Amino acid sequence: MSRLSDDPENAHGSSLGSCPSLRDVHSINPAQLMARIESYENREKKGISDVRRTFCLFVTFDLLFVTLLWIIELNVNGGIERNLEKEVLQYDYRSSYFDIFLLAVFRFKFLILAYALCRLQHWWAIAFTTAVTSAFLLAKVILSKLFSQGAFGYVLPIISFILAWIETWFLDFKVLPHEAEEENRLLLVQGASERAALIQPGLPSDGQFYSPPESAAGSDEESDEKQDSEKPVV
Repeated sequence: MSRLSDDPENAHGSSLGSCPSLRDVHSINPAQLMARIESYENREKKGISDVRRTFCLFVTFDLLFVTLLWIIELNVNGGIERNLEKEVLQYDYRSSYFDIFLLAVFRFKFLILAYALCRLQHWWAIAFTTAVTSAFLLAKVILSKLFSQGAFGYVLPIISFILAWIETWFLDFKVLPHEAEEENRLLLVQGASERAALIQPGLPSDGQFYSPPESAAGSDEESDEKQDSEKPVV
């Protein structure tokens, strides 16, 4: 019986311990609650969170890094003008790196539009770009002749594949959970501030204090004398 009685107590204690943020919110005074609400509102006025800005910066790095590698590849064999004409104007799926560059441009435009301009809070956009990138690169590696063109035949597809999956991991495990936690914390603080305002309305002002007028000295004695005089004489 003692074990059975201890189990609900332990479960209750663990449930209380799992919500430290709620106890912390109720333990602070209304002034601190308002300060926290103002800080959260200031973050919302920025338009984009810091972690989402970091994600957009990494997407930009993806485009610039792939572009840099492609320009280096163009400048290695025979000069950049000759290779640019060969890979762009005389495009061949099996031997050109131009499509890998276009794939990086596609990821950049689609992700910036979805998560920077539209501020999407779902993972479907990054899932779409990663699926397209993975399928295209796998097909290109299988069907193309890139491996016969030196080190860049390995570097560009592998780097593009890794960057796409790093973007997926960063958004799904860093950006979206962090923003959801911030939103829940804001709602929790706002609810606690409303309850604190109802429970503790604050001290009354000077105009709200009321002191009854003092009775005149000897008023009780005069009232007793009046009552005695008004009594009929028998």
